[in-house]
Amino acid sequence: MRGRRPVRAGPAAYGRELRVRAWLIRHGQSESNAGLPTNGPGTAPLTALGRQQAGRVAESFTEEPALIVSSSFVRARQTAEPTRRRFPGRPYEEWPVQEFTYLGGLHGPATTAEQRRPHAAAYWERSDPHYVHGGDGESFADLMGRVDDLLGRMADRPTGLVAVFTHGLFMRAVVWSLLTGGHEKPDTDRMRDYQRFNRRFATPNGCIVELRWTGDGPLVLGSVTHHPPHLVSGVG
Repeated sequence: MRGRRPVRAGPAAYGRELRVRAWLIRHGQSESNAGLPTNGPGTAPLTALGRQQAGRVAESFTEEPALIVSSSFVRARQTAEPTRRRFPGRPYEEWPVQEFTYLGGLHGPATTAEQRRPHAAAYWERSDPHYVHGGDGESFADLMGRVDDLLGRMADRPTGLVAVFTHGLFMRAVVWSLLTGGHEKPDTDRMRDYQRFNRRFATPNGCIVELRWTGDGPLVLGSVTHHPPHLVSGVG
């Protein structure tokens, strides 16, 4: 994996020659976002609104992506489907960009986000970056390892736009890592700093965060795009 230096985007950064870009795209509204019970972190499908949001994402492209990527979770794959239909000749891959599932077995069966809320609060109060709750959960350190994996894959890309259909907590972890120095080892203080950032940086369903790699190597954080208010849900 190549070394990287996070840079805040500015006028000088946008003047550099772009080599590769990534659109991090949060999935459309899922049944879990709508407050319905789900049977595990990866199974929740899109709602009708979520399918509309997925269609608007597909319409947002002004150029063909060089690669379409999705997490393995149902809601991300369903969000990617309209874009894949619009660009049928583009390659498609699944990468480990799934949501941060720190509650393990408490994500199901048949539980709602509201029912899981006290357990989530206890997890973040603990702020142990290596703690694994159990089941198919992962630690905060594991999450940051997946962030580094994504950035390493992108740094090794040749050219073009990569559309990555992913999830809110993962997207915010990528952005936070770039803005604060992702090379640092995760500890309690950094985990709490991420959680503070997580509460402030909104990623509504269907939003797009653009990352840019320039010809001279630095990683640049680009723009954030939201869709019209009547198609926005699940802020956070």
